[in-house]
Amino acid sequence: MTPQLPLALRYSPDQRFDSYIGAPAGALEQLRALALGQQSDWLYLAGGARTGKTHLALALCAEADQAGRRATYLPLAAAAGRMHDALTALHGQDVVALDGLDVIAGQREDEVALFDFHNRARAAGTTVLYTAREVPAELGLGLPDLRSRLSQCAQLLLSPLDDAGRRDVLRERAQRRGLVLEEAAIEWLLTRTDRDLGSLVTLLDQLDRASLAAQRRITVPFLRSVLETRG
Repeated sequence: MTPQLPLALRYSPDQRFDSYIGAPAGALEQLRALALGQQSDWLYLAGGARTGKTHLALALCAEADQAGRRATYLPLAAAAGRMHDALTALHGQDVVALDGLDVIAGQREDEVALFDFHNRARAAGTTVLYTAREVPAELGLGLPDLRSRLSQCAQLLLSPLDDAGRRDVLRERAQRRGLVLEEAAIEWLLTRTDRDLGSLVTLLDQLDRASLAAQRRITVPFLRSVLETRG
């Protein structure tokens, strides 16, 4: 039997192309074209932790799905130990996003499985997006042919957001939730909490729930009270 893997997901409205902040010039246009089958070059997203690789991979699948294409997102960490079966199960998909190639680097069987998938997908006309923290040449792959295949993909490099970008993300996420987030509250969050973007977004989710429960705006005094409760 084919192992059960987290292949089919509901795509969060927070993880769409129009909610991604700080994309390199032309990157979103390339990704949209890939999702819709309007370009033949596959894409390889490289960037450190919290640069939005998963966001864009899910956005790609959501866009393809909305256009009526069969799309699958697969976090490769979830397929550890069964990579061959996981990749074989993707047969027949129009669009595939493989997130986190880092986990297969140096794993001979996994690298061979990905190499075979890559060749099958090319032959079948499947659209593929890869993501990893490093570009192919620096990923630590042991299989030269796989490194060569991945290097042939168009590469997009993602960078961490600066404080201005973090402010934009918090404003956009708050607006999407219908939250009133005062500018003073945004500044307070950036100066007194973990500035890691993922942590900030998680905290915003918690503040959203607390604000609804208390029927209060998210002001600096409210932030203090919520964080004191958490602590």
